[in-house]
Amino acid sequence: MEQKIRITKEFNFETGHALHGYDGLCKNVHGHSYKLAVTVIGSPIIDPTQTKNGMVIDFSDLKKIVKEEVVIPFDHATVLNINSPHKELAEEMESRGHKVLKVNYQPTSEMMVIDFANKIKRRLPKGILLYSLKLRETETSYAEWNSLDNN
Repeated sequence: MEQKIRITKEFNFETGHALHGYDGLCKNVHGHSYKLAVTVIGSPIIDPTQTKNGMVIDFSDLKKIVKEEVVIPFDHATVLNINSPHKELAEEMESRGHKVLKVNYQPTSEMMVIDFANKIKRRLPKGILLYSLKLRETETSYAEWNSLDNN
């Protein structure tokens, strides 16, 4: 019987954002030290002739996907919703040489984790499924995406 195993890789990155229309302090441009835990599920390879024998996915392969899709684009960037007046702010910041990531959603942890899930799922090898993401915005606050909730 094939066994399913979950493996998790964790990542850290620094990102700024602002929430247009929000009624609190987060309407201002500010930043967070995000921590992202990426959990995938699959069956370990059982084949002594394979270099990845015993692995669900090589941690370095998972790291490459998440770095390319999330960490590199988001690290030390300011994320702004271009479907709001922040579009002009994004353009101004870019014109001054700042790293700006223009998104078409309100850049909350909840919406960012949905974006991350979609990007990571597209890149996973056949037979490996994204199980969950946990995006920690602060020491006490996080958003979580889980495949069981999104079938």
